[in-house]
Amino acid sequence: MTRKQFLKSLEPFGERLDLDLVGRAYDFSERAHEGQKRLSGEAFVTHCVEVARILAELHLDDTTVAAGLVHDVLEDTGTTAADLREALGPEIAEIVDGVTKIGHISFRSVEERQAENYRKLLLSIAKDLRILLIKFADRLHNMRTLEFLPEEKRRRIALETREIYAPLAHRFGMAKIRWELEDLAFKFLEGDAYQDLAKKIVRKRKERERLIQSVAEPLVEALTQAGVQAEIGGRPKHLYSVYRKMVVREKPLEEIYDLLAIRVLVPSVRDCYHALGIIHTLWTPLHERFKDYIATPKSNMYQSLHTTVFGPEGHLFEIQIRTLEMHRTAEIGIAAHWRYKEGSGGSELDERLAWFRQILDWQKEMTDPREFLEYLKIDLFKDEIFVFTPKGDLIQLPAGSTPIDFAFQVHTQVGLHCAGARINDRLVPLHKQLQSGDTVQILTNPGQRPSRDWLNFVHTSKARQIIRKWVREEEFKNSLALGREMLEKELRRHRVSRPDDEELLAAARHLKQSSVEALYAAVGSGDVSLSQVWNELFPTEEEVRRRPSSAFERLVEKVKGSSNGLRIQGIDNMMVRYSQCCQPVPGDDVMGYVTRGRGVSIHRTDCPNLLSIPDLSDRRVEIIWESDKNQSFLVRLVVSGTDRRGLFADVAGAVSRTSTNMKSAELTALETGIEGTFVVEVRDLQHLNKVMDAMRRVEGILAVERKEYLASNERGIETVA
Repeated sequence: MTRKQFLKSLEPFGERLDLDLVGRAYDFSERAHEGQKRLSGEAFVTHCVEVARILAELHLDDTTVAAGLVHDVLEDTGTTAADLREALGPEIAEIVDGVTKIGHISFRSVEERQAENYRKLLLSIAKDLRILLIKFADRLHNMRTLEFLPEEKRRRIALETREIYAPLAHRFGMAKIRWELEDLAFKFLEGDAYQDLAKKIVRKRKERERLIQSVAEPLVEALTQAGVQAEIGGRPKHLYSVYRKMVVREKPLEEIYDLLAIRVLVPSVRDCYHALGIIHTLWTPLHERFKDYIATPKSNMYQSLHTTVFGPEGHLFEIQIRTLEMHRTAEIGIAAHWRYKEGSGGSELDERLAWFRQILDWQKEMTDPREFLEYLKIDLFKDEIFVFTPKGDLIQLPAGSTPIDFAFQVHTQVGLHCAGARINDRLVPLHKQLQSGDTVQILTNPGQRPSRDWLNFVHTSKARQIIRKWVREEEFKNSLALGREMLEKELRRHRVSRPDDEELLAAARHLKQSSVEALYAAVGSGDVSLSQVWNELFPTEEEVRRRPSSAFERLVEKVKGSSNGLRIQGIDNMMVRYSQCCQPVPGDDVMGYVTRGRGVSIHRTDCPNLLSIPDLSDRRVEIIWESDKNQSFLVRLVVSGTDRRGLFADVAGAVSRTSTNMKSAELTALETGIEGTFVVEVRDLQHLNKVMDAMRRVEGILAVERKEYLASNERGIETVA
């Protein structure tokens, strides 16, 4: 496209564009890229022109359009930022420099580099949102011409587009760009499915248009009679959206009824609700499919009324009702609100970008690139629900959120001390998923702390990040104390003097730990073994500085019986876990072994699983287990005997009379008698024996045995406090 043709194509936008500036940018880009060709054979400047045209179609200002024309000159030519600044001014030079610093984001690069590139993208967006808009236009035109690239590169770019750029477009409300990016990625990633679906939709086009017309004609007539001016038309469904519905619902194209979609555009919000009432008088609505995104806009600025009705011939029709301004925002999102000539776009825009600022805040604290990428993808692409506080305040959350997510959204301290929840005045478990319209009340307790188990069902990146951070800090603190105690006991066992801080620091660094505290924590978490530390501190027998035990120490050891055990009481220590395979309880003969990254796991000494643990002797920890009256343990008991009427009630009564909570029970009648399993909650071995004796005294019960080993499908029972 020549300069003249390009500027002529911008005439529809000429009133708000400085065509002289845009023309100078075209000339600069053409000179800088002279002689460069794309793989399609076209002059490279054609790509720059198409990027600028996309930006103009988004109704962006002349500075952004001009920057789009020269967005590649710093990266792909010998042009300097100073050259650009002199020719087109500092503002354009700064935007182009921001686009260039992002560089090429490689989806299959190492995680650290990938995460760092995304961080740069986020920070650049925060500095100037026009950088993101240019990146969208650049990516869109590259996807439109992707067929000229080699197969492997095509797939990599298409996957990156679907994973990052399309979700980003969604979160910034740019539906038109998102849909095209998704469809193009679909085309290059699942080519056969794309072609097959495209052909089927084309074949059904006439039938679909006929059905839409059967709704549009009476609707136009009814709205006109009511004095409501409206533009009515079919709403195209993009291919990837249809394909995803087919996959998720496991249905063929013929059963995806909401392909029949109609959009109604009216002058005002009042007209939106007026039109809704008219539509519901013409056809029966499907109430569970009604959504009011005008009263409760989505976080990406989307506003509209959605309703689904039973239309002619029994077909379901989805109808969207919105104003012209809402429609413009729905199509181009953030670009519709970006008014550089008037500043930043106002407080409304700032409010709509709150989610983005939250991402910027937590990315500063992310050190693990896998976590950063996980959170980024969670936050970018999610459906939303709308729930309420008891005072009626509206809270927006991603679909699938739980009371824990709600609690952290209200306030970090509310989340950290969340002890329970009520949904619509009913107590519910913390893993219960919230639904739009729910009223949620969080019950807090100053002594409550987050649990690692919460990570299994929280849905927001904010809650997940805070919980993980808290768990990491607690586990470090606990493993630090555990590791220090383990090492000190080992020194006492060998009657060896404690090495000084310099010796410990040298050992820590040899074992790739940053400090003595990090070394203790690594021992407590199982990442470094005691023998490794011992070998670093005392490489040869001659270097062991033995000391005699004092008379007092010998007396204490004699009274205790042993000083070599690790003292365990309660379940507050997150680095101590009670095995579910052999269900130990206080009073059992137990031992512990250090699991890598998970602290000490306690087993009964006769547990068969101990035989399969590698390096057990090196990782073994002797345990002194003190009972805690506030702690209880689940044990599964197996009973057998002869069948009779009332047997189950008598066994349950015997357990109850020992002041024992019975978690579950089952008796099965067999030809030879009865067999059953009971899961009981006990404090220690003495309590367990009392329960078993009471069960044995029941008439008809011949044997009560503790089940020694839980099958893999039975290990969901956890220790409770």
